[in-house]
Amino acid sequence: MTTPEAAVVAVDEVEGLAVDGLRWLTAAARETADGGLAWTTRPSDDELDPMLYSGTAGIIPVLLEAWRHFGDDSYADTALRAARGLMDSVDGIDDDSLYFGRTGMAVVLRAVHDELGDTAAGVAADRALERVRSRFDGTCWGELFELMGGNAGIGIGALLAGDAELAVLAMEPYVRAAEQTSAGVQWAHRAGAGSRLHHVSHGTLGIVLALARVGRATGRADLVELALTGAADVVARDQAAPEGFLVPHSTPQYRPDVIEPISYGWCHGPAGDAQAFRLLRDITSDPVWSAFADRCWHTVTHSGLPQRLRPGFWDNNGRCCGTAGVLALACDRIAEQHDRYDFAHVLVEDLAARAVRDIDGARWSNSEYRATPSDLEPCTGWAMGNAGIVRELLRFVRLSRGGDPRYAFTWPDQPPVRVRATIRPSCSDATS
Repeated sequence: MTTPEAAVVAVDEVEGLAVDGLRWLTAAARETADGGLAWTTRPSDDELDPMLYSGTAGIIPVLLEAWRHFGDDSYADTALRAARGLMDSVDGIDDDSLYFGRTGMAVVLRAVHDELGDTAAGVAADRALERVRSRFDGTCWGELFELMGGNAGIGIGALLAGDAELAVLAMEPYVRAAEQTSAGVQWAHRAGAGSRLHHVSHGTLGIVLALARVGRATGRADLVELALTGAADVVARDQAAPEGFLVPHSTPQYRPDVIEPISYGWCHGPAGDAQAFRLLRDITSDPVWSAFADRCWHTVTHSGLPQRLRPGFWDNNGRCCGTAGVLALACDRIAEQHDRYDFAHVLVEDLAARAVRDIDGARWSNSEYRATPSDLEPCTGWAMGNAGIVRELLRFVRLSRGGDPRYAFTWPDQPPVRVRATIRPSCSDATS
């Protein structure tokens, strides 16, 4: 059972930081010709970015979270204006994927329709999916063949947006393309690739997650079985047994000149692996997947993050490959397993310490030690910027106050929490 612990940063202060992050984020919006809103990846950029990964589609979910969290209709109004801006981009982007293209836009527009009753957003979501369907070549939609930019993401996105037929269409090519290994199967993340990637964002576990989710929802047991075979390949590569779980980025190492062989975040490390294992737990009811998720968490909490132990180690605050993504898993564990709040507090304290706060609000600068200056311009979106960080801070606040651990918008590759009992707060009313 979770026991309350004294917070390093009081919960009200964390909520205030999230409000300041929202204020900076909304001020960075650009008004479109029809009165909608849109964002660039960074405030200094000229080109509008509609993507789920780094642009407008990824910002709308945090506006929905803020509306649900605070009960303030101004956030819903901003989300509606942002959806209007996103509708204008549905036909103008040359990418159909979940994170970088049209499918991600459709998922978010469907959520705006469902949450806020905007029928135009629903119509635009349908139009986006029809456009995606029309561009399928029978195998894929482009160069990438994984979660973020390829079939796996399109499959999950289509399912969430209400098109199960398109979801299955996207996933069936993995049956034909699976490569047998000594322990299971794997896939190339793009045609002609020499390396095989193993984790969620571009590798086997992202495909596993999509196969399992689509297969379960559509009654395709063969897709679920293929997912388990893919997971078996990744499990066989673990280097941290019996207590931990740590698999290299790729085999052989992909782009060794610029990519670290070991990561710990959502994209290429155990923080993301655990999300895939949580889904397999929910689908199979096999306790082995809970054990693997626990081992992932052991590795994360013993890795040294969020300390920046050396140049290039843990220099991102964001949701994709930084601290906010680990906080998401920490809160999942608090909600489902009544984990202690200790490590979540460490993560929140680090995010609070690294925030830049002034009269414009709060934002976060990531670091690139190979660049001069090494502090990068703050980003707006989900992956590296304010949207992804604020979303997780708001959820942490709700959990700390004994509130609902569920999101207003369930991220496509983060399984919803299984809430088994009331979550006890992390600190007393006196400190919150």
